[in-house]
Amino acid sequence: MALIPPAFMDCVVAIGVMNDKNEKVWVGTGFLFGKHVSSIPEGTKQYKVYLVTNKHVLNGQRTILLRFNPQTGQAAKDFVETVVDINGAPTWTGHPNDQADVAVLGVNPDVLHQEGMKFAFFQSDEAILQRADMNTREVTEGDSVFVLGFPMGLMAVDHQYVILRSGALARVRDFLDSRSDEYIIDVQVFPGNSGGPVILKPELASIEGTKNQMSAGLIGLVKSYIPYRDVAVSQQTGRPRVIFEENSGLSVVEPVDHIIEAIQADELRKLPVVPTMEPE
Repeated sequence: MALIPPAFMDCVVAIGVMNDKNEKVWVGTGFLFGKHVSSIPEGTKQYKVYLVTNKHVLNGQRTILLRFNPQTGQAAKDFVETVVDINGAPTWTGHPNDQADVAVLGVNPDVLHQEGMKFAFFQSDEAILQRADMNTREVTEGDSVFVLGFPMGLMAVDHQYVILRSGALARVRDFLDSRSDEYIIDVQVFPGNSGGPVILKPELASIEGTKNQMSAGLIGLVKSYIPYRDVAVSQQTGRPRVIFEENSGLSVVEPVDHIIEAIQADELRKLPVVPTMEPE
């Protein structure tokens, strides 16, 4: 019995860069998200597809690598995506709030189809939960979640296999009450997880008088872990000498609402669509 739709795994993309030694380094995670734009002709759905990740993953980069698996099971293929224009300005759009670490970049899925890549995208009219949806479904602390991504750049040599970690919502009521624009999960994430999707896990059981979560859905993306700092104090002077920073095991999540708002900001820019994604 699967607890996460297999197609969700195919939405996730490893993001890499070339370092000073001309070596590939996998620095973050992204995923494909489709905004529903039309149902014409009747019975069909049209989507504009975006790569979603964190601003801090794309900041300072001129090009990035996106890894996909072929439909045929052959070795993975890396695609080069230019993320600045000829003037050096970013072609991606960040959420207008500086504190919201969400970036979107339009991609051309036709290139992936032509190259025979295996991929999927989260559909904006299905399987996503914004704040209002989470309130309707009575999402609360203790509900289980999955995080998908590539922590510490862990990548197979010839394939992209996403790593799944599980945990729970640790603090979400302040977000649901509109007192915070983000929430906290009890999942340990590491560099490389940034930008990865957070999925609400379906549960068959619930306590009497509350709703159980019958289906999986995208509820946000990883922003960062919350560090724990311990200070070493000199016995001679009584002053701090060394600060140790550890991963607390708690992580901050950007909600789906911020993805939608970043896409709206992208549409307002009215940038020409130039499909730059090319096989390496």
